[in-house]
Amino acid sequence: MSCVIFKEHPTACGKKIVEITLNAERALNALAYEMIELIAPALEQYRNDDSIAAIILDSVGEKAFCAGGDVVSLYHALQEPSGVEFAGRYFTKEYHLDYQIHTYPKPIIAWGAGIVMGGGLGLLSGCSHRIATETTMVAMPEVTIGLYPDVGASWFLNRAPGRSGLFLGITGQRINAADAKFIGIADRLLDNTQKDAFMSGLLSANWQDTEMAGDIINAILRPLEASSATSNQHSLVREHYDLIEQLTDVDNAVELMSNITALETDDKWLIKAQKAIAHGSPMSIAMIYRQFYAAKHYSLKEVFISELALSTQCCAIGEIAEGIRALLVDKDGKPNWQFKQVEEVTDAFLDQMFSSPWPVSPLADM
Repeated sequence: MSCVIFKEHPTACGKKIVEITLNAERALNALAYEMIELIAPALEQYRNDDSIAAIILDSVGEKAFCAGGDVVSLYHALQEPSGVEFAGRYFTKEYHLDYQIHTYPKPIIAWGAGIVMGGGLGLLSGCSHRIATETTMVAMPEVTIGLYPDVGASWFLNRAPGRSGLFLGITGQRINAADAKFIGIADRLLDNTQKDAFMSGLLSANWQDTEMAGDIINAILRPLEASSATSNQHSLVREHYDLIEQLTDVDNAVELMSNITALETDDKWLIKAQKAIAHGSPMSIAMIYRQFYAAKHYSLKEVFISELALSTQCCAIGEIAEGIRALLVDKDGKPNWQFKQVEEVTDAFLDQMFSSPWPVSPLADM
């Protein structure tokens, strides 16, 4: 069975809705290299096919839309002499796919139920219509593996209200569907039980006027969202917004780390954030802070070019391999980070990390 399933659904007016389904349930639909190589050319084929009105991106199983990139395979690849070269190819193809989705001329609807982490957010965030449900659990937990929120997160976290994106990136905090809508990475809140009704609406709609495709989809989604229980979900990011703004009103990563860890609270949501940042990679914390502000005015293309350079450097230096080993391979929970404190991460070191390993980026012609 293929790791990606492609299915065409005929509509009443003669057009087609294509459903692209991630099919790796046991791996929580983690985005493998093979998946990327299947989806990207298919999207190119559909781009100029006038019979296709819209695309749905979803996944098998109830647990996860996509729990991130296939980082365990990345870890094993990095144990080989050609590992960094492989990592560069993987990130190049992944970011190219993400950019392709962001800039796609036809509607791509993401049904983001279950776990949506890391690479899954790269897929979800670029879609034209992003649906979250009562089971949606979003996170960018790269701080725990020696990386930083990539896959375009430098773009969408900067567009979250205030500095909430910085807080979520630094802490890797888990958020729900209401949070996802509040920070701008979900558009509609539906119940999982409404998926069949949504599909029925798509297949019975009149798609002859392709320029109205986005409006047609919204007309189907709007009443479904209004009647969903998920639309009443509570956003903890919104609830903590003023405190997040206070904590992140700093001039460097050291002050931000200090503010979060020194906070005296019995709030479980905040305690989780404190634990995550305390166990995260100090190098990652410093990188996340710098990347958030460095990318503030980048174009989408510039974001992916900068992320490709930084992600490849993370692989070259070995921090990500150690983080993956401790969390997901040996699972001893004891990563040997290269820096023990954020204060130890120098500007000169970060300058090196943020430099491109290539004279011309592999994404330059994107």
